Amino acid sequence: MNRITSPKNGRVKEWNKLKRKKGRDKAGAFIIEGPHLIEEALKHNAEVTDLIIDESFRIPSNWHTGNVTTWVAAPSVIGELADTETPQGVVAIVQVTDKEMELSSDGTYLLLDGIQDPGNLGTIIRTADSAGANGVVLGNGTVDLYNSKVIRSTQGSLFHLPIVKGNLLELIPRMKEKGIQVFGTSLKGGIPYTSSQKTSGYALLLGNEANGVHEDLLASTDQNLFVPIYGQAESLNVAVATGILLYGLKVHK
Repeated sequence: MNRITSPKNGRVKEWNKLKRKKGRDKAGAFIIEGPHLIEEALKHNAEVTDLIIDESFRIPSNWHTGNVTTWVAAPSVIGELADTETPQGVVAIVQVTDKEMELSSDGTYLLLDGIQDPGNLGTIIRTADSAGANGVVLGNGTVDLYNSKVIRSTQGSLFHLPIVKGNLLELIPRMKEKGIQVFGTSLKGGIPYTSSQKTSGYALLLGNEANGVHEDLLASTDQNLFVPIYGQAESLNVAVATGILLYGLKVHK
């Protein structure tokens, strides 16, 4: 195995640039850390190029790392690359790959307009995966998918389903042409999600935590929905609302 003993190593410096979006965009790669995320990446055929482990870490026998370059590194190197306070002794470099999302008239899709909080985005993706969604589209203003907090919050779900960037104003008409009903989320002109009509396939459009969905996008939906609030809270967290809507609409399919 290859060895790296110092955080000042040139390769470590290059990997460290992947902590920033500019570096990720330039290299077309991102960092993941911890056994669970790395196992999910390998299991679902993500393009893992490098595995960096400390001397005490034992690679599980079920990890297929035949095409992966493995490095044994000093704890200081792992600490330099990891983003958590207590690194788990293993990080990996993964190539960004272009994903395709097929549109099906009976599919379920999430359209995200300007979701900015990394924890919210990661939780939304994990929830979409749990609810059996067929894809997630990241619209303008949405936080970078490969932000470390987003990745950790997905708990590996980013490797399970198609997640693509897209222009939602252009995509919504295409979805309608495919027979996919598009639901916006808004109190304005909206109805309770429990009153929505049965549909075999739909796209759910969710918006920015503070400002909601842009008006021009809401104007292009088939129907706008909201989650009724029975207490005195002013609003629901967008990730929580996503879970309620995805599972609530599922019974209408």
